[in-house]
Amino acid sequence: MEYPGLAGRTAGFRHGAPHTVTIGADGARVAFLRSPGPDEPDDELWLLDLAGGVERRVAHGPVASYATDRLARTAAFARHGELFRADLLTGEVTAIGGEGPVHDPRPDPQGRTIGYVADPDGSAALRITGPDGDRLLAGEPGNAWREHGGKICWGLAGSGSAEFERTRGWWWSPDGRQILAVRTAGAASLHLLDLDEGWVDVHWDRETYPYLAQVRWAGGGPLITVLRRMQQHGLVLSVDPRTGETQVHAELADARWVEPIPGTPRHLPDGRVLVGGELAHDGFDARCLFADGSLLTPPGLYVRRVAGTLPRADGPAGAPDLIVEGSLGDPAVREVFRVRTSLGGGGPEVRRITGLTGTRPVTVGGDVMVAGDRVWRGDTEVAALRSLAADLPYRPEPVLERVTDRRLPAAVLYPRGFLAGTRLPVLLALGEGPGHQQVLADRSAWQERQWWADSGFAVVSIDGRGTPGVAPSFEKAVHRRLADLAPADLSDALRALLGKHPDLDLSRVAVRGTGLGGWLAALAVLRDPEVFHRGVARDPVLEWADLPRALAERYLGDPSDSGHVYQHHSLTAVAEDTPAAGRLLVIGAELPGATSLPAAGLEEELAFLQRSA
Repeated sequence: MEYPGLAGRTAGFRHGAPHTVTIGADGARVAFLRSPGPDEPDDELWLLDLAGGVERRVAHGPVASYATDRLARTAAFARHGELFRADLLTGEVTAIGGEGPVHDPRPDPQGRTIGYVADPDGSAALRITGPDGDRLLAGEPGNAWREHGGKICWGLAGSGSAEFERTRGWWWSPDGRQILAVRTAGAASLHLLDLDEGWVDVHWDRETYPYLAQVRWAGGGPLITVLRRMQQHGLVLSVDPRTGETQVHAELADARWVEPIPGTPRHLPDGRVLVGGELAHDGFDARCLFADGSLLTPPGLYVRRVAGTLPRADGPAGAPDLIVEGSLGDPAVREVFRVRTSLGGGGPEVRRITGLTGTRPVTVGGDVMVAGDRVWRGDTEVAALRSLAADLPYRPEPVLERVTDRRLPAAVLYPRGFLAGTRLPVLLALGEGPGHQQVLADRSAWQERQWWADSGFAVVSIDGRGTPGVAPSFEKAVHRRLADLAPADLSDALRALLGKHPDLDLSRVAVRGTGLGGWLAALAVLRDPEVFHRGVARDPVLEWADLPRALAERYLGDPSDSGHVYQHHSLTAVAEDTPAAGRLLVIGAELPGATSLPAAGLEEELAFLQRSA
């Protein structure tokens, strides 16, 4: 992430760090991306051979993404729309070309054939290339979708998929003989394509369950999660790869919305299906994992993601441990845990992997795990991926708190060298707003905020209701009333923090945010000027109806019968009733009564906010 005007301080501090890791199923090789250094944004493809402990560059950049076969012996990537194949054992890279522009190339699990999406900006088609040449597998060029004037696309994730963290639109079968592909023509459908050109549709009630939220095919048949439009009910389905018929494995239901857990559903080696769900009865309020209905994780562990499985040293081969990212007790800390999958009489069994914290995702393959730049085999750290990133410019020390009777996570960050007894204006940093945690025990998350603190503010961050990490009810309490609860939590938390931090000057409170955070910043200044005296809203959401439908309806419901809810959350409507000339700076949008600019740097934000300081 780069911060305008802060070159040399915080700009590009992630460049040069290893990321996008893939581990071969035999645990022999680790592929990853890394740029040449802190001033080089273009990533290159690298390989670590664990037997020799030697890294070597496979392909020069830019390599934006790549995929490998099952054993990480072959990789495919696209550069400037051209297809490349890389032999990860020899380092040989071959330009294949393909019917470009090429997007999302992936070798089959055996590395014989590469599938890819051609012309992703037009009528996207799925093609395969291999020893027998390059050919079309599925595609319908031109304006075939005439009744809506659109185009039919194969292999793309489709609109609305990002709201469910589904970034892909096609998957190889484990034996490499079939492809499971999304076809988009207004709505998404799913199809099983044989490489010999036969195909069948995947059958479910797409009218009732239009959202394809999750897809996984790795051992056993495909597993998918589908949701109703209002996202209050969903089904976990197994797919018969011969017929496309589906069978219900689990139902997901919530009066507000269903929140699937990334990394689920998946088959366990013993045949059970792992599903993420919630416990909301008998006093429980937990986000947990279940295997065919049996609880695998304790209610105290807030599960964020399932990374995969690792063999259990004292267990049978068919009963590995799950590797789970989550929070245990403190929502600010994201840790890694081993979760026992074998059935036992003692209830869920979870073991923390000591020292693995942070926000970077964990990758698992064979008996190897990579967390950040650290490589583990079993419980032993065996290597490290070299990082060429610059050292973080700041060493922030935010004071983390839990405040009010709702125990809202909060944090205060002071200027470096601050001496107690000096009253400081407050800058409430909202980041990207509801749905995104700000209070994190991760030094990299506080770099920009330290710059703001050193500019003369006590920087405060508050994770009010609507933020993940605490409990399902905490996150979903904002359903249809986010505009009321979010500002109220910010105001209550500020007053509560004053008791522990008397140097906060609540007569000088500024607030800033981006996107939904910008919406909340502007809303706070407009609706409660006695608490929030000045604000900056960067690229704010002016109307919730302009957001992707899946996101807007998750929070506010169906606009056809909840028009008053959308109007209550409209920033334009509030601004028309409550002008904020001189108190609110809007960047990247125009809001009536506010100072609006098409673009601005952080220094311009700082100058505006310091007028109230």
